[in-house]
Amino acid sequence: MFKRGLVQDHQLLDPQIKTLEREINLAKNIQTKLLNGERPKLENSEVLGISIPARLIGGDYFDFYPLPNGKIRIVIGDVMGKGIPAAMLMILTRGAFRTAAESTKGPGETLTAMNNALYRDLRILNSFVTVFCADWDSTTWTFSYASAGHSLPEVIRKDTTQFDIPSVRGIMLGGLPNQVYKEEKVTLAEGDLVFLYTDGIVEAVNKANEMYKVDRLKDVLRSVVSKNIKTIEETVIEDIKVFTEGLPQRDDITMVLLKIGKESSEISSYNAPLV
Repeated sequence: MFKRGLVQDHQLLDPQIKTLEREINLAKNIQTKLLNGERPKLENSEVLGISIPARLIGGDYFDFYPLPNGKIRIVIGDVMGKGIPAAMLMILTRGAFRTAAESTKGPGETLTAMNNALYRDLRILNSFVTVFCADWDSTTWTFSYASAGHSLPEVIRKDTTQFDIPSVRGIMLGGLPNQVYKEEKVTLAEGDLVFLYTDGIVEAVNKANEMYKVDRLKDVLRSVVSKNIKTIEETVIEDIKVFTEGLPQRDDITMVLLKIGKESSEISSYNAPLV
């Protein structure tokens, strides 16, 4: 009788498991399509983004939003947690960014509006999101930016020297209400590389439990700064694979690359498994 009950329970659960698998795959397809949105054209630069979830779906986020003044607004974010809950919050973050990008003048105002929109929901869910937001003006070669608890990008000059951009401090979205996020800006030059990333890159570990760390990332970027943007992205991913020695990916990995140059190109974005 006991064994028969187990068999019957298994038969009842099997369709439910299959339904859940279908729904998770559907969620992954939705997330992939959102991360692979429209590809607006840029002048004097090229930009590319990739997100590699640690699980089937992830909580990292990047986006590009063309502004009426000809600038491009770039955002990268990391939702606390992993899997389906983080992915749901990522969708909320995307919606808040898209709405804010339409009605704000700069990255600082964008983060302020996003925090105002998300604060209550994030507090109810006991969660938070780190976000870095930037505007790239290809006419004046100006990179304006603000941060909500997110790491600053690495900027590598064409001659391979590192350029430490001025620091900006801001609390993560959902941390405190009524926050005002300050901006900084720098002027970039042809051949410069701006590399935005989430901590899944620098906190990746190998079999000796050593972290990848920022210094290794900088060394890789310097070695390929003169290459095209796709080669730079592929080199970073390959170096992470070599470093982690085949260990399972522990955290979502997301990067956005902005390469300054004369050639016009289209934005490219990817959401793919790390194999």
